[in-house]
Amino acid sequence: MSEYLLLLLTTSLVNNVVLAQFLGLCPFMGVSNKVSSALGMGLATTFVLTFSCLAGWILEHYLLIPLELGFLRLLSFILVIAVLVQLTEMMVAFQSPELHRILGIFLPLITTNCAVLGVALLTIREELDFLQAILYGFGSATGFTLVIVIFAGLRERMALCRIPPAMEGAPISFITAGVLAMAFSGFVGFA
Repeated sequence: MSEYLLLLLTTSLVNNVVLAQFLGLCPFMGVSNKVSSALGMGLATTFVLTFSCLAGWILEHYLLIPLELGFLRLLSFILVIAVLVQLTEMMVAFQSPELHRILGIFLPLITTNCAVLGVALLTIREELDFLQAILYGFGSATGFTLVIVIFAGLRERMALCRIPPAMEGAPISFITAGVLAMAFSGFVGFA
């Protein structure tokens, strides 16, 4: 039990997919202007990332390896992710049309989010068992959501501050992301 808890803490805080592995930076910077949209994107990504790890593990161990089709891994994982993103987009459009409108193009772009594909491939490279693969995906997605929501909150606060003109926009966002990464590096000894 403690092994699984440690895996969740490590993937969400210590080896955070955005701040430590530098995956998923496009939605991190693009959708993090408001906490509500960042939370929506984080939850959608959590669903896709967790289930892509689950489906990828099953696909790898019950189809690709037995049939010696390992060379199709990347293509098959992208196909699984695209299907999951389409299902997620339909679900968000049905449940919350306003969130679907706010997320706009970023929702279908989860398909090309390197964090989703990267984590699915990492579960295979790390040779995790089924439950570990699901927890690895969920922990990584939780870390992604946590970071994107915190960053959105910081950006909302910065919108109320006077920032020198040369630092407005991307420069202050990158500095803030760097400070956030340094804050998360404090979890290294924790897990």
